Amino acid sequence: MSRPILIAPSILSADFARLGDEVRAIGAAGADWVHFDVMDGHFVPNISIGPGVLKAIRPHTTLPIDVHLMIAPVDVYLDAFAQAGADRISVHVEAGPHIHRTVQRIRDLGCKAGVVLNPGTPAKMLDYLIDDVDMVVVMSVNPGFGGQSFITSQLRKIEAVRRMIDKTGREIHLQVDGGIDAETAPLAIAAGADVLVAGTATFRGGPGAYAGNIAAMRGPVGVAPAEPTPAA
Repeated sequence: MSRPILIAPSILSADFARLGDEVRAIGAAGADWVHFDVMDGHFVPNISIGPGVLKAIRPHTTLPIDVHLMIAPVDVYLDAFAQAGADRISVHVEAGPHIHRTVQRIRDLGCKAGVVLNPGTPAKMLDYLIDDVDMVVVMSVNPGFGGQSFITSQLRKIEAVRRMIDKTGREIHLQVDGGIDAETAPLAIAAGADVLVAGTATFRGGPGAYAGNIAAMRGPVGVAPAEPTPAA
């Protein structure tokens, strides 16, 4: 048994002057999801895009749109992003006072729910959440800016989260976000990731390079071996 490797290009690194074209281009180049980074200048030190932009790009792709909310408080914006066309919504465990309620609300809205762990956030934060989420996101950079370098200490966390996921016996994605390129992707995959977010590494070189960039990160086979599920 093996896990398919999914590539989710972050449009934070796309050409915003031609965002519809960029979204169509990554779809044609073999991307699996569109990753949509939302920053508020408060929870993270940058401001990016909101539900209006999501609504504008939704007609340009049939790929799942994977929304990463780096905002606080987060709960008041969940409905807006779901209504704008999100398929998946991931939130940081620190972004609201009641993360379990937030996850429940995302699922009630008809979206897949993810929780995000910052580099300084331990895997143990998942102890009472893992059974209620559809995805865990391990940040391999501190959130807020694109183009940062991969923090190698997060590989241990990826491994720990993979063990937690496998123990549940459920199909829960393990996404790694930050500093992913052709060199770091194999490290994240070997540690247990099955979804890779890549902005700079995807959009480097323009549309003609996107297919090659995505293929390089996915690897020669495009799957990672699945660890056997530990006995309960």
